[in-house]
Amino acid sequence: MASIMKDPGERSLDTLLSTLNTVLHPQTYVFATVRDDTKLPPLSEIQSMIREQEGITVITTRDYATANGLDHFFPCKMITLNVTSSLEAVGFMAVIATRLASKDMGMNPVSGFYHDHLYVPVGREDEAVEELAKLAEEKRRQ
Repeated sequence: MASIMKDPGERSLDTLLSTLNTVLHPQTYVFATVRDDTKLPPLSEIQSMIREQEGITVITTRDYATANGLDHFFPCKMITLNVTSSLEAVGFMAVIATRLASKDMGMNPVSGFYHDHLYVPVGREDEAVEELAKLAEEKRRQ
């Protein structure tokens, strides 16, 4: 019988920010919409998938999208926030988004059960990682 799992994540905003470190993934990812679910990429090629009214949004590598004729948008790099945040944590992504917005950088966050992932524009990934490291260091000094 299925039951509610124990929350593995941290809820304290101060703890999340002060222990934050990142993993920058080397692949370039893109966003695409697939309207016919029989034409979805194989699961091994999907980084994330979200069902929307207009179709299924998939995040996959640019290499896969290009090789398979999949129309796509927003070439980006994925940064994993290597801290386990609770799905009920309040304000964590808001602080991150605000910090990157202060550098005029948009990002698309996707939350998994254990980690949050940021998709930032290609060419700005090092700047994003550096800014997040500064944020964590500032929190550790407080």
